[in-house]
Amino acid sequence: MPTPPRRHVGQYVASGDWSDYWTTRISRAESGKIRVRGYPIEELIEHLSYTEAAFLLLRGELPEQRETALFDLALRSGMDQQLINSAACAARYTASAFPDSPIPALASGILASGSVTGSPQEPAEMLIEALGWKLTEQEAAERALDVWLERRGAVPGLGHPMHKEAEPRAVTLRRLAVEQDGWREHGRQLDAIEAELERRKGRHIPINLAGALGALLADLGFDPLAIGGIGALGYGMALLAHIVEEIREGVPLRIIPDALGAHYAGPEERHLPADRRRDGK
Repeated sequence: MPTPPRRHVGQYVASGDWSDYWTTRISRAESGKIRVRGYPIEELIEHLSYTEAAFLLLRGELPEQRETALFDLALRSGMDQQLINSAACAARYTASAFPDSPIPALASGILASGSVTGSPQEPAEMLIEALGWKLTEQEAAERALDVWLERRGAVPGLGHPMHKEAEPRAVTLRRLAVEQDGWREHGRQLDAIEAELERRKGRHIPINLAGALGALLADLGFDPLAIGGIGALGYGMALLAHIVEEIREGVPLRIIPDALGAHYAGPEERHLPADRRRDGK
């Protein structure tokens, strides 16, 4: 279904017609009835898995068996990374200061899920843009590297600070996606970009989980905005596990002492000059 044109508030002010100002194609609730994408909620609860229902919500139509398996693969791939992931640290910091509920800490963790912490949104945008050029895979790979190295000095979806030869989650996701006919044009384009980057750098820089997820979800037809959200939500259960552990077993009000790396690099002790002091001394 094509995306409707963007609307702006000025057109409503000018026309005075606000009849479609709040419009959604996702769900409808009225007395005694709830429908999601047109389906009665009772049918979805009774007959669909969580993965199938989530796919329906995001894409608007029921997934085929292959799509269900691949989407489930994506959702379960973002397992925990100990305290290496900044999102987990952000969540635990908040939980240590606000142990009354897991929700603020969950929000903190989600807010720390971005391009630096491994969001699949940017890799998906890169791959969708590359395919839109209608070039060969090799030509698109070369141009994508030129564009993204110029744009941000790095190629999204490639490289990992710890896993230098292969990112284990990405390797497994890619292998299973290939086996289930889910590594299609976006996945192949990512392979070509990985190979071209290795040729240019003279060393292997592997596909990471964000790249693999971006390719898989783009091949499933998801919008890059949804892909970014799926990446954060996929890590959400790990965040919740960290939050509960922090509240039940952790240290209230976490700090970073000098012994754990805090380092002051400012000026030594000094005092305000007399003309800036209220007592004039």
